[in-house]
Amino acid sequence: MSFNPSSHQKLTHNFQHRSFCSILAAFLTILLCYGPVSASAQQTNSHSKPRTVASKKYFQNPVLGGDYPDPSVLRVGKDYYMTHSSFDYYPGLLIWHSTDLIHWERVAYALTENVGSVWAPDLVKWKDRYYIYFPANRTNWVVTAPSPQGPWSAPVDLKLHGFIDPGHVVGKDGKRYLYLSNGFLAELASDGLSVVGEPQPGYKGWQFPKEWSTECFCLESPKSTVRGDYFYQIVAEGGTAGPATSHMVVAGRARSPQGPWENSPYNPVVHTESRAERWWSQGHGTLVDDVDGNWWILYHSYEKGFQTLGRQTLMLPVEWTKDNWFRVVPGVKSSGAIARPAGEPGTQPDSLSDSFSGSQLGLQWQSFKQVPAKRIALDGGKLRLQAQGNQFENSPPLLINPADQKYEIQVEYTLDPGVTAGLTLFYNEQGNMRVSVDTAQFAVFNQKSRKISMKNGLGKHGYLRILNDENEVSFYYSANGQAWTRVERTIDASGFNHNVFGGFMSLRAGLFAFGEGNVLFDNFVYKKL
Repeated sequence: MSFNPSSHQKLTHNFQHRSFCSILAAFLTILLCYGPVSASAQQTNSHSKPRTVASKKYFQNPVLGGDYPDPSVLRVGKDYYMTHSSFDYYPGLLIWHSTDLIHWERVAYALTENVGSVWAPDLVKWKDRYYIYFPANRTNWVVTAPSPQGPWSAPVDLKLHGFIDPGHVVGKDGKRYLYLSNGFLAELASDGLSVVGEPQPGYKGWQFPKEWSTECFCLESPKSTVRGDYFYQIVAEGGTAGPATSHMVVAGRARSPQGPWENSPYNPVVHTESRAERWWSQGHGTLVDDVDGNWWILYHSYEKGFQTLGRQTLMLPVEWTKDNWFRVVPGVKSSGAIARPAGEPGTQPDSLSDSFSGSQLGLQWQSFKQVPAKRIALDGGKLRLQAQGNQFENSPPLLINPADQKYEIQVEYTLDPGVTAGLTLFYNEQGNMRVSVDTAQFAVFNQKSRKISMKNGLGKHGYLRILNDENEVSFYYSANGQAWTRVERTIDASGFNHNVFGGFMSLRAGLFAFGEGNVLFDNFVYKKL
């Protein structure tokens, strides 16, 4: 379909350009599958794995690799900001910045107080202030700031119980509302910090065919886009994990936030059709326009065979039809080469490695169910981690968010007597594996079970390494960080995901210490293989 003839000439040009790019993208996808293609742009962010194909005009998904589910994205001038569900990882609500929707840089955490497991947020700007609305601990919250970099306020409890996934919308009369799960709508006070009255029923969603393989109906994660005369509500249905074909993006529209609503003829807008596809459980979309007026949908998905990485952030181009619906540009696939958005990429490189030479802990680090500030100190270019608890299960690890199918982590350590420390791949307190060291021995554990131990002949100082080779995990130690001794056990990590352990999280990598005293960590290295 073409755009409405009354639309701006630039939009018509963009649509024609999009059609050409769709054909070219499909051609490039064939080249990728059947012949060598040279890549001319380097990866500048180890979490953000887009590869520019054949020229700087194309990218491949994911745009943000690793466990970054439920994206909420906002454009302010030439800048884009994005946040995601942070669940039980703290500090939470990591804010990302980009100038091209592809290369992303961490800029701040919006939540430094543990209020529970943080689910799908909505990042918005209203007048001169930024807001993040989010559910946690069976209620809904908001934090605010004068800029995405902060400082962010303490969380305010909206006392809105029984709903999740608030999505902010402003009516034509300036009144503010929250879309909620199951299609409800709650009015906000003018300052956005409290709810007025009781939530009212609204959008009922789109009933997908009952023979489809899904987890549930589960109308959730509403996001708002206002364009022209219409209020568009973009929701998730089908359940976020489970079968490969479960999740989907669904859209409806109305002429006011209250409705009445009509469903898109293009539903589901995004959906995994078959287990044969690379990207599973595609869903939870949010729309954004680029600086040239083209539109995009960002959403999340599991990678087939690598659910351990969590739900990664993907992006597809969308077009507006002559009857004012949006759809993914025909012919463009999430696994193929895609014409990139307008905007210049940022130049700031990013890494999951850490030399601990800064004055503050890097933004790549989070702890599990605990804000780590009280346990850590940066001391002469080293990380001093205070031991906590008397066993691994009650000692929250310090974690990064891996983005790759094959990677290794390694670290240098110096132990206090009475401390057990090490490296871990961690899903939760039950689902984890690790290599540990104390002054007596090295040991490998899998799900609380010791697999093997070896005498520690190195004393209090040495190096540890974990190699994750496409979910086959092996463990090593070294006296000098050059010659490695393997602790002879390999663990299959493929089942460390939500479908087995629940919790909606991912297999993360990091450091731990329990017992009495401290451990000094230095030169933490994350390397994609």
